Amino acid sequence: MIPNYLPGKHALPITLTSASENRSLLRRLVAKPEFGPFVLLFVEIFVLELGLIALTMTLLMTSGEFDLSVGSVFGFAPVVMWTLYNSGTTSLEIAFLVAIFASGVIGLFNGVFVTRLKIPSFLVTLGMLLVVRGTALFVTSGFPQGTWSTGDHWLATALVGDTYAGPFRLYMSLLWFVLAVLALGYLLTQTKFGNWIQATGGNPNAARARGVNVDRTKVALFMLSSMVAAFAGIISSIRTAAANPNSGAGYELEVIAMVVIGGTALAGGRGTIVGTLIGVLILRVMRNGIVLIGVPGLAYNIFIGGIILGMMALHSGLERRHQTGA
Repeated sequence: MIPNYLPGKHALPITLTSASENRSLLRRLVAKPEFGPFVLLFVEIFVLELGLIALTMTLLMTSGEFDLSVGSVFGFAPVVMWTLYNSGTTSLEIAFLVAIFASGVIGLFNGVFVTRLKIPSFLVTLGMLLVVRGTALFVTSGFPQGTWSTGDHWLATALVGDTYAGPFRLYMSLLWFVLAVLALGYLLTQTKFGNWIQATGGNPNAARARGVNVDRTKVALFMLSSMVAAFAGIISSIRTAAANPNSGAGYELEVIAMVVIGGTALAGGRGTIVGTLIGVLILRVMRNGIVLIGVPGLAYNIFIGGIILGMMALHSGLERRHQTGA
């Protein structure tokens, strides 16, 4: 920006922003040696499939429930898909739909057990975690299923391919994540269903009195959580060229930590997609950071557990202060 003066009697100063100056600034930024690594860091943070699972877990936890079986579904869905395809039973498209559908049924069972039988979601999804993981191991005898036979199949390209926007290389997994952030953020904050989710978690009895179908809301969220975990697992299997029945182990706790760090209330009633996005960034950067400073990677779970306990204590303290009006 440079000051200029309009010709005239009073010669009043004005400020003009030159488009050419903005373009020059952008060129200098792109030319910096740090720009490439920054873009790479950005992409690596966002292409991770855990972020997708964390977004739907945000909705579920806002409704007052959570799902411990998402890690198992993450490993189970690719096993179903690639077992069907590699055996020649179905086409890749049908195998994909069957895997997503089977995962939706898992979520349906979780939701029905929680809402109809009144069993806490912790116990229901813990049991489903073991059932789903055990099924994946039984079907494969513990061996990974290869995914390298897809070649340039359009479905694989649509899920994990890449494209170019000018000089920038964009990965489809990044696009899926951005779309999920926008769609679920809009759903939670701008729609009637989003209001139902928050009312269900905040005060289910009052929500029922106002006409909210609490049970259907929770069942729908359990199904969405499972199907998105399946989708993320399938993306991961294509990227790594293997469907490992053990993949996703421990993801459920890391996802819950991301959501809690992002400010979603453990008791339900309050959740934020933007906060979860920040939680994903914090844990992804922390995972790399502790390795860079010399902490063994296996110690990462210590940090995860500590964060969950610390955030629970923080939320509990804030809730007490809110109730006492302090």
